Amino acid sequence: MSTSVVLGRLGVLSKTVLGRDSQPGSVDGYLALLAPAVEGDTNLLWLSHAAIAAVFPRHDEFERFRRDQALNGALPALAALVAAAKRPFAPNRGVGIRIATDTIVVDVHHTARTGLATGIQRVVRQTILQWQGRAEVELVGWDANFTGLRHLSAPERQNALHGSVPRITRPRDWVLTIPFGTTYILPELALERGRTDRISCLAEFSGNRTTVIGFDCVPLTSSETVGAGMSAAFANNLAGLAHFDRISTISGAAATEYRGWRQMLSGAGITGPEIEPLLLPSVAEDVSAADFELARTRLLTGDDPLVVCVGSHEPRKNHLAVLYAAERLWREGVRFQLVFIGGNGWNGDAFRRQLERLQGEGRPVKAISAVSDSLLWSAYRLSYVTVFPSLNEGFGLPVGESLSAGTPVVTSDFGSMKEIASGGGAIFVDPRDDDDVYRGMRAGLTDPELHARLSAEAAALPARGWSEYADALWQYFVPTSQPV
Repeated sequence: MSTSVVLGRLGVLSKTVLGRDSQPGSVDGYLALLAPAVEGDTNLLWLSHAAIAAVFPRHDEFERFRRDQALNGALPALAALVAAAKRPFAPNRGVGIRIATDTIVVDVHHTARTGLATGIQRVVRQTILQWQGRAEVELVGWDANFTGLRHLSAPERQNALHGSVPRITRPRDWVLTIPFGTTYILPELALERGRTDRISCLAEFSGNRTTVIGFDCVPLTSSETVGAGMSAAFANNLAGLAHFDRISTISGAAATEYRGWRQMLSGAGITGPEIEPLLLPSVAEDVSAADFELARTRLLTGDDPLVVCVGSHEPRKNHLAVLYAAERLWREGVRFQLVFIGGNGWNGDAFRRQLERLQGEGRPVKAISAVSDSLLWSAYRLSYVTVFPSLNEGFGLPVGESLSAGTPVVTSDFGSMKEIASGGGAIFVDPRDDDDVYRGMRAGLTDPELHARLSAEAAALPARGWSEYADALWQYFVPTSQPV
């Protein structure tokens, strides 16, 4: 690495630490100025480590540096960092740095690069769309090796906001963005080990305010319903959050789970973050007349009532119970058509086999994976009733979305699903009892008075949009700010 790169990093670091431009002209001159200023200051030591190495440190790396500083003094410890950064195979040898002190750094790495539109991505995108008008917001992601944050490229930003430019080539030239004295917001789920290690160190030692949206603890509380390795990856995520300042969970049920985890942290002498629930909004989106008619053509066959089940085909979503109840109702002569909307999740082979068997027998059932927002919202409005008997959810977006569209829902009698639908419009069932799922679907399809009452209840529910949610979240994460 050239001396000019080192001098550039030291110049940026010196300006932040000393509050002025300093140009001593040599590495030794910069280190002589910086050493007394950072001596014994953990936050400034973290900043110095990240700035000189152009890599966010992991816990073990930072502890070695901090001990070196305590034992031998700041000057030799900083000099050792410079020497390590100059080694031929040091990471990010040619990468410059910038220190972000006047922006709120929002880490949307996965959302910016994925083509998925899961519940988490929908929450992230709707939230940052509301925040994009705030001048202080900076959307960031990580480099290819998860060594640090960087400003998003224009296509990545577009994908983060709208999901319209997936599979983006990473920019070759990038600058490490180091938050300092500001707020770091993580609105998505971070599972990558390198990423969570460095986030954990940032939260504990950098002095930044660290905040995150907590979706659920399903990989731990219902580990039998998730794919192999997910529970271990989620444990890494929780380890990364242990020193955060605040978690805003998407429901009271999710807050209960996260508070149980925080209580366990006391055994390791860790206080853990403040945890408060902020229920996600549920507002039906408008659909054009043309899109609605296209959806009708795609979703409906004949005039029988439509039942829609939204969610990926994984065990936790309980779609086999829905198929069982549907088959039983069809055999009894109850007329309706069933559409599943969602991608193929983990361990969905049994669902696909049952679906194909029923289709082979001529039953009116189908599954659609890739859908637009207009098709999804048309499906909610075209449905006579929706069904969502999940075994565990941090929120359960399809419940709130169905009710916001004025359509009754059959859903689980506990957790966030009952929390969302407590105001009316729902038939509650025990999702672990096939007969009860059958009972709920049968009532929704065959009792017109019940259906009319539930539809009226759903239509009367108060509307709360994403702008209200995003503003409340901002106030919780950045409490000194003012609403726009």
